[in-house]
Amino acid sequence: MPSERSIDPFTPRQFARITAAFVAIVIGALGLLLEKGPVEVTGYWRVLMLAVVGFGATYIAVLAALERYIKARLRLLFRLVHDLRAGGGHPVEMDRDVLGQVRETVEDWAHEKRTEIAELKTRENYRREFIGNLSHELKTPLFNIQGYVETLLDGALDDPTVAREFLGRAARGAERLRKIVEDLDMISRLESGVMEMTPEPVDLNALVSAQLSEASGSASASGMRLINAIEGNPRVLADPQRLEQVFTNLIANAVRYGREQGTVEIRAFDLENDQVLIEVSDNGIGIAEEHLPRLFERFFRVGTSRARNEGGSGLGLAIVKHIVEAHGGTITVKSVVDQGTTFSFTLPKAR
Repeated sequence: MPSERSIDPFTPRQFARITAAFVAIVIGALGLLLEKGPVEVTGYWRVLMLAVVGFGATYIAVLAALERYIKARLRLLFRLVHDLRAGGGHPVEMDRDVLGQVRETVEDWAHEKRTEIAELKTRENYRREFIGNLSHELKTPLFNIQGYVETLLDGALDDPTVAREFLGRAARGAERLRKIVEDLDMISRLESGVMEMTPEPVDLNALVSAQLSEASGSASASGMRLINAIEGNPRVLADPQRLEQVFTNLIANAVRYGREQGTVEIRAFDLENDQVLIEVSDNGIGIAEEHLPRLFERFFRVGTSRARNEGGSGLGLAIVKHIVEAHGGTITVKSVVDQGTTFSFTLPKAR
């Protein structure tokens, strides 16, 4: 880390040279004063030799003292700092400003530690929020099931109509718990690399048509139109089962948060880098821009319009992101409030 200095300090070698030069000048001056009578040529050479010897001896002595009393202590400080940083020592360069080296190293180390602390705080906040969301997601259906069972045990079991209704609600709560646990297990396996992908050429048009057909029942309830706008028969290299899961989650989201009599449209485009770009668009309620960066986080939900009571595990988009990235692709989202949302992701093109 560069630092500003008003005056450049002497390095140890520079200090030793200056001290030795001063001693050599003093020796030379004393030698000339001690010469009796007129100074001859041999006298000058004798004084010059004494000055040179004095310079060399002084330089070596001063530098040795600096290395012994200063460098050794600074080396200990360097070793301590670098052991903390990278588990190893670091040589002290005597041709440079040693104190400046120490200051720069300590400043760099301090900056790294501040960055690490900030990252740890961010992770801790994320962990705390994740645990809170997970607790809420599990607690809601669990308490519902408990309430239905206790009501049945308190006497509602004698009424067949009420008993069947409450058992149905308890079953739906249990199904939601199962879905959450399965999705968490899938994300864990995707992140750890345990879940292997078996990519093969997939007819994108046929797969999308099948997925839209399966979602047509829930879409028709609100008068929505599901449109397959993919032209031709593009083929992608993907795991068919996982790719179906991607479209299932994206289409379900589009239907769930779409508007009545709205549309959900799926398009595909060939890219020049042997990739296929796929877009899933709706003209629904949209998402505010400030929420977009966190949209793929686990259990993240946007406002009251995307509340927990609208179903889903809250893990669908996180799973979609992991599956797309496991195929070597990327996924992004664009949205405008009250105009709609478009999810775009890439997959490798099948050859």
